[in-house]
Amino acid sequence: MDKKPRGRPRKNPKELARWKPPDDWVRVVAWVSPEERKSLKRFAIEADTSVAGLVRSLASGLEKGVIGQQELLEQVRKGQDVMEKIPTIFKRNEAFKVTPEIHPDCGWVFSGEGMATEKLDGTNVRLTIRSGRCVRLEKRRNPTKKQKALGIKDGWYVDADEFSSEDKWIYEAMQNTDVSEWPDGEHSSEALGPKIQGNPLNLKTHMVVPFNMEIPKFDGIDRSFEGLKTALAELESKFSPSNLVEGIVFHHPDGRRAKIKRKDFAF
Repeated sequence: MDKKPRGRPRKNPKELARWKPPDDWVRVVAWVSPEERKSLKRFAIEADTSVAGLVRSLASGLEKGVIGQQELLEQVRKGQDVMEKIPTIFKRNEAFKVTPEIHPDCGWVFSGEGMATEKLDGTNVRLTIRSGRCVRLEKRRNPTKKQKALGIKDGWYVDADEFSSEDKWIYEAMQNTDVSEWPDGEHSSEALGPKIQGNPLNLKTHMVVPFNMEIPKFDGIDRSFEGLKTALAELESKFSPSNLVEGIVFHHPDGRRAKIKRKDFAF
């Protein structure tokens, strides 16, 4: 007996079936590490769906109220804790806001050690300067979970690709920045602008800010819980004076860093 073809025949057998989303739908994209992608794929296989279907199921479940928000929030916070590379100077409560309890690794901040600087939320890059020109642009890479298990804790820099869409905006930031007066050498910096990390400072153009020359310092700031909460409620950014700073990063002379963000507090 001849096998009966599966499913309904296409109207035009020569054309592949294509699904088109409704006109008012939007596409959600996120950058993940190779290990994170594998974890998502494994979970999607267990759920008998695709990664895209997994994300859609989550969004639909939240919209319909069939997924418990508190349980999901707890899992998201666990993931944020793993992702966090620079410790927040205070411990957090169940609402993920900071409390007056000091983080055990950040006691040096409250001893008055280290320099307080404006936190810039962009992409960490490194520029190599020779005779007032940028001859090399690099971006930061952090160790994977497997590499951390092998004892590799610190990140490193890799060359950015001028022709890669992934590096397009950091190249534009470098090209927009006047480095003619920068001394020769390597300069760790932050790339900022409209297409980088959501542009929290509402900048109009892309730019690079070198950590060793232009990051504004906050001398004499009150480092107590209430003092920092009050300061962050009114401190304006040097780079976008009409916007409040994202937060403060404390730099210890030995290389340690710690941070506090305005949104960490419950105002």
